[in-house]
Amino acid sequence: MRIASYRQANIEDNFDAIVIGSGIGGLTAASLLARHAGKRVLILERHYTAGGFTHVFRRPGYEWDVGVHYIGQVNDPASSLRAVFDHLTDGQLQWNAMPDVYDRVFLGGCEYEFLSGTERFRDRLKEYFPSEGPAIDGYLRAVRSCARSSGIYFASKAVPAPVERIAGPLMRFPFLRHARHTTAETLAGLGCSRELAGVLTGQWGDYGLPPGRSSFGIHAIVAEHYFNGAAYPVGGAEAILETMLPAIEAAGGKLLVSADVKEVLLDSRGRAIGVRMQDGREFRGGTVISDAGAANTYGRLLPQSQDTLRKIESIPPSMAHMSLYVGLKSSSEALGIQPGNLWICPGPDHDANVARSEASPYAPFPVLFISFPSAKDPSFASRYPGRSTIEVVAPAPFAWFEKWAGTRWKHRGAEYDQLKARLAERLQQGLEDAVPKVSGKIDYAELSTPLSTASFTNHQRGEIYGLAPVPERFRLKCLGARTPVPGLYLTGADVTTAGVTGAMMGGVVSASAILRRNLMSVVTKRVDRVLSAQETRLSPHVPSLR
Repeated sequence: MRIASYRQANIEDNFDAIVIGSGIGGLTAASLLARHAGKRVLILERHYTAGGFTHVFRRPGYEWDVGVHYIGQVNDPASSLRAVFDHLTDGQLQWNAMPDVYDRVFLGGCEYEFLSGTERFRDRLKEYFPSEGPAIDGYLRAVRSCARSSGIYFASKAVPAPVERIAGPLMRFPFLRHARHTTAETLAGLGCSRELAGVLTGQWGDYGLPPGRSSFGIHAIVAEHYFNGAAYPVGGAEAILETMLPAIEAAGGKLLVSADVKEVLLDSRGRAIGVRMQDGREFRGGTVISDAGAANTYGRLLPQSQDTLRKIESIPPSMAHMSLYVGLKSSSEALGIQPGNLWICPGPDHDANVARSEASPYAPFPVLFISFPSAKDPSFASRYPGRSTIEVVAPAPFAWFEKWAGTRWKHRGAEYDQLKARLAERLQQGLEDAVPKVSGKIDYAELSTPLSTASFTNHQRGEIYGLAPVPERFRLKCLGARTPVPGLYLTGADVTTAGVTGAMMGGVVSASAILRRNLMSVVTKRVDRVLSAQETRLSPHVPSLR
């Protein structure tokens, strides 16, 4: 794998396709174009580190991920999501399964376990809420119905325009029937009590909006994603890029970092033909794919005054966050730290918790998400013996930090440093309250704020999930892979949904639209054939049950 800096690279000016941004949506689109059409793809990343939210950062003796905390369904080798990862990485990316209790939600003083396996999760919920069995059953049916209808909804974003005009409304309707309502509205309609609803939405930080604001569509997709547990990449989040890039390079593609794109080049007919860099250099390509987010693409990379831009600006950005990265001079095993995540909430009314926090940086955090990456990755101990890492994540409105927007890291002044120190102290106290065994053992701690996210993603409000997953977002037809500009496509989370897997599926949708092929079907059928062949070799006299 050879990732070069833009200013030091000596490369040609013409490629088959150009991808703006190296997040997993851009990497997925590039990989599929390389694998299925032999395309030479140039990937341009403005940050000095590639990978988007799949990248890691290091300090002496430590390493942390910035966005990959756990991924559902990949622990099942027969799942379609695992099939996509295996296809993109030639099966080189390995996974370590999370424990059966992959999430623990704390509401006030009460603890609730999220147990892998839908029926086991159902039974555990009924133990917690014995009088709410019908509401629990109704919730699980609604989640399944909504999540399963999302596939054809997202497929409508890739089909040719004539097909979309005829079949698109029918393809979108089953999902939008659920997604047009907020999560809170749906749970109330199912008869969930305040406490049960608080537990069921305890993972709301995975998509960045409390139940009163979020579409039930995003809640259902995320909840169903984890019903059968989760896993973590062996070697850490960086292993995703390391195993995806070789196929892109094998087809003649390149990935450049510190490569800041100024604008998309259009010819006299308004077709995308390449990009212009901040220093004026131009790269030409028959296809341009933006992984910079819809707001950046339409608001910064294309001429202004577009109808599409006005529609996108009607959707707010998703939440911003801060993260305390903690290092300890002791292994996870020695400290007795388990891999499961913790969600610490002051109470079951998540919307009220968020409203208090948005009003003041000194109010209780609406949620603390505590992740233990060194405990999730079996290779960490050999790479960093005698060390362990923890991440403490909390929502943080960009408004708290807006006065320092445009300033440089480590040059933001004493007032900013003092605010960071107070917030870091509160996050560390929250960690020590939740995991007392780390008290007195913390060797290193560093806080990132929404300004960090804005810096490395170019998301102007520090948003972690792109456009907010409000009900209105899913009704926008312009959030598809195709754009009104011929030759220009979108990829990533804004095409589909939030998170690593959402952004990756955005890449599948984008590449499918470009190549006019259902690549999801191609990938899953190929894996089915491999699994069937393996079963035949193992049991040649027994017919396959698949």
